[in-house]
Amino acid sequence: MDSTSLKGWLGIQAPKLAELSSSREEGYPLALFYRHYLFYKDSYLIHLFHTFTGLSIAYYNFGNQLYHSLLCVVLQFLILRLMGRTITAVLATFCFQMAYLLAGYYHTATGNYDIKWTMPHCVLTLKLIGLAIDYYDGGKDQKSLSSEQQKYAIRHVPSLLEVAGFSYFYGAFLVGPQFSVNHYMKLVQGQLTDLPGKIPNSTLPALRRLSLGLIYLVGYTLLSQYITEDYLLTDDYENHSFWFRCLYMLVWGKVVLYKYVACWLVTEGVCILTGLGFHGLDELGRAKWDTCANMKVWLFETDPRFTGTIASFNINTNAWVARYFFKRLKFLGNKQLSQGLSLLFLSLWHGLHSGYLVCFQMEFLIVIVERQAASLIQDSPALSSLASIRVLQPLYYLVQQTIHWLFMGYSMTAFCLFTWDKWLKVYKSVYFLGHVFFLSLLFILPYVRKAMVPRKEKLKKME
Repeated sequence: MDSTSLKGWLGIQAPKLAELSSSREEGYPLALFYRHYLFYKDSYLIHLFHTFTGLSIAYYNFGNQLYHSLLCVVLQFLILRLMGRTITAVLATFCFQMAYLLAGYYHTATGNYDIKWTMPHCVLTLKLIGLAIDYYDGGKDQKSLSSEQQKYAIRHVPSLLEVAGFSYFYGAFLVGPQFSVNHYMKLVQGQLTDLPGKIPNSTLPALRRLSLGLIYLVGYTLLSQYITEDYLLTDDYENHSFWFRCLYMLVWGKVVLYKYVACWLVTEGVCILTGLGFHGLDELGRAKWDTCANMKVWLFETDPRFTGTIASFNINTNAWVARYFFKRLKFLGNKQLSQGLSLLFLSLWHGLHSGYLVCFQMEFLIVIVERQAASLIQDSPALSSLASIRVLQPLYYLVQQTIHWLFMGYSMTAFCLFTWDKWLKVYKSVYFLGHVFFLSLLFILPYVRKAMVPRKEKLKKME
């Protein structure tokens, strides 16, 4: 959850992270039981198993507050049945589910992060909104839908048990990932296996993701004892030199994201073990298990671009926003406006704190500037030749990565400190470096482009 996302892991200290990760690891015994005793059993038994285990996880973590999710699931089922495949049902779903989530944020919000029922509820909110939209698409003429919409459109009428099983599936209830009802039904029907007629041969792929997740968990647990967001607010941090403050922000920004990485990798292993992660066979006939992947670890660790981090991070939530929000705003006729509104939606989905809004505002600004800079280098013969000098490639990479992680940490500062008085104090200590740097580039780059891109290249671009 959240670019995307995952409010429940932001601000969690190491002991709480380990506690909740152990709750995620409980999914592995449940997945093993499902594989060996339920994989090809009747659908209603599988739905009951997923519903009961999901509710048990909710009760274990949040006690009687599980009624929040149960109420929203039952009401969502009634919306689908009573309003049918109508735009009214979609709007009612969006307004009700988002209003319930935001009301939960309002009544539980503090200046710090605590694990509350709203953590899994933000995941559930997206699930139920996606369910309503897919059900609506299922009533349309198939020719009027895009190929993607055809893939996710729900043709049958879901039962309450199907909606509950989909909502409470133990492998994704707490922190995601997002997946469609159609994909869930393939799991229930025993279709998600690389060995037709047998349980999936997914144990080793699942253990690899679990092992990688535990490595990140151990790394975060060790590093977070010395590198914390709390230090950003201390007088000691403010009294250090400007360059020390920037360097600390850079390192902290990298470390804090390991919370997400650890969580999603452990969760992905559960989904792979059940078969939910099955994504067909590649051209060589090898099984792919990346349907529920929320992380592309190698891309995340090596790509020096902000867009590379976005493409590798919280993948399924980003895909959900693109599919159900960004692309549905095509009627606006303005891609940047659609992108801005999508990021505003993500900000509200994470919570009501001002830090979320500032973080996503920075993401919007950084992506625009990065694309402008990349286009300038590509279209300018002088800059393109300079960028292609092989001996300078390591230097370019080092500079890019430094800028990348410095301003990633700058953006995450607002996200993790939540309230305006905290993130404003830190931003003042570094003289609003991120805003100054990228707003200056946004203003300057068009003039640089005018000076360095030949007119014939501009005309060719226009053609």
